[in-house]
Order: sequence, then structure tokens, then C-alpha cells
Amino acid sequence: MKPIATFSIVAYDPENSAWGIAVASKFPAVGAVVPWARAGAGAVATQSYANTSYGPRGLDLMQASVPAAEALQQLVQDDPERHLRQVGLVDAQGRAATFTGEGCFEWAGGLAGEGYCVQGNILAGSQVIDRMAEAFKTSTAPFPERLLQALLAGDRAGGDRRGRQSAAIFIVKPEGGYGGFNDRWIDYRVDDHEDPVPQLANLLALHRLYFEESPPEDRLAIEGEICQRLQQLLQKQGFTIPEAHGQFDETTRQALREFIGNENFEDRTDFEKGLIDRPVFEYLLEKFGT
Repeated sequence: MKPIATFSIVAYDPENSAWGIAVASKFPAVGAVVPWARAGAGAVATQSYANTSYGPRGLDLMQASVPAAEALQQLVQDDPERHLRQVGLVDAQGRAATFTGEGCFEWAGGLAGEGYCVQGNILAGSQVIDRMAEAFKTSTAPFPERLLQALLAGDRAGGDRRGRQSAAIFIVKPEGGYGGFNDRWIDYRVDDHEDPVPQLANLLALHRLYFEESPPEDRLAIEGEICQRLQQLLQKQGFTIPEAHGQFDETTRQALREFIGNENFEDRTDFEKGLIDRPVFEYLLEKFGT
């Protein structure tokens, strides 16, 4: 078994009733091993010589109202290789606990605060953990960005002293998944890249572009210049738009519906009311040019 030299943050967001993990490592596809989370139960990061049973077992314990610290004790007490394990947990109430076995390769350690814990092994030094905690505590960004800011702070403080390879972010909240059918709100991985954490940030930005909803004041009426620029874009993409006249007629509506469907922005366009979210409009103009 190879050691998973890793640094991670596990945290709770009471505003969204969300639990999440952000993790990076000089190890391929770290997101397939380390992060575990379940809405209403909590979140777990299991690393070093990772015992992946810690994930589902820890979540089951916390779902049964066992506090994070007690769940942690139960996980490690019967593990004959606990000296090699590293794990962080945050329970349904945001109570956090972290453990680093004495056999984890230096530098290794962690710390827990209100609603979060950070931990890592084979790190450049203790500053990695300190910077992660500070970035998370001081950030006023939305929860997913706070997790990524903490991860990036640890990465830029030296991170895994062997180098960079993969990163992941996994966040759950009730009905947070696509269509509200499960709790998987944010689930992105960069499995093999020379600088994976910034790539993870790019994926999160795409998630917001495709799946967020603009406030009413940021929805654009498809008329006048807005409509004209969309018509010009449609013409460049080969749609039959005789003239870019700025009127949202039926020909334009049908062409735009097909184009928007191709680009997967149906949820951010109201064809009946003739509205499009500003971020999508600006993205389409930048991507396809007019």
C-alpha cells in the first residue's frame, strides 16, 4: 500500500447546511480515495495509508448522532495500523476532530477549529496547515470558494513536499444534486495535472456558470442590441437568420433554443419570457465571438 501524501480541509457550512472536503496530493486521483460526505451526517477525509472504511463507517457513526471526536476514537481504536493513518471529521453540528498517527511521514499534523479541521502528511512544513486554517477562517467567499481558497493557500505554502498531481472538491447538502435527486452539490476532480488546484478552481467556475441562477436584476431581455448580438452569433454558427434586426421573432427563438440546448444552458435561458442570464450571454459572446 502506497502512502497518500495529502493535505485536506473538512468543513461545515451552517448557512447552506453543507459539508465538504477539499484535498490535494502528489498522488493520482486523490478524489477517489480521500473525501467522503453525506448530507445530515458530516464529512470525512481519510489519508496517509488511507483506510477507506473510515469514510462510510465515520458517516454512519455521525449519522447516528455520535460526535466527531467520539466517532474518530471508534474508528482508530481497533485499527492495528492506526499509527499510519490520518483522518479528519466534521459532524452534522460542525464539531470537528483530526488525528495523525505517529507513523505518518513528516511533516505531518493537523488542527481543528469551529466547523473545520485541516490535516496533512509529507508536507513542506507546519505552515501548510496554518495557512489553510487562516485562509478558511478569514474568507468571506461562498462555502465552495472558501474550501478552495484554503486548499490553494496550503498548496502555495509548499503543500505536498514531493510535488503536485491531483486535487478534488466534494460538497454535499440536502437535495443539492442535479434536479434535487441526491445530495451531491459539488463534485469535481483533477486526477493528473502539473498544477491541479487552479484547475479545480476553473471547474468550480464552470459549475457556477452552468448551474447557478442569476438574480432578477442580472437577467437580460432578449431584445434590441442583446437580441441583435445573439442573432449575429447564431448566423456565425450556421443558423438561418436572414437579418440581425434585434427582434426576438419565432425564427430567432427556435434557432436560439437549439443553440442553447447544444451548449447546455437551458436552465439559464427563458425562451417564453425572452430572458437570458448575463453571465451566460457574456460567456457565449466571448467563446464564439460576434
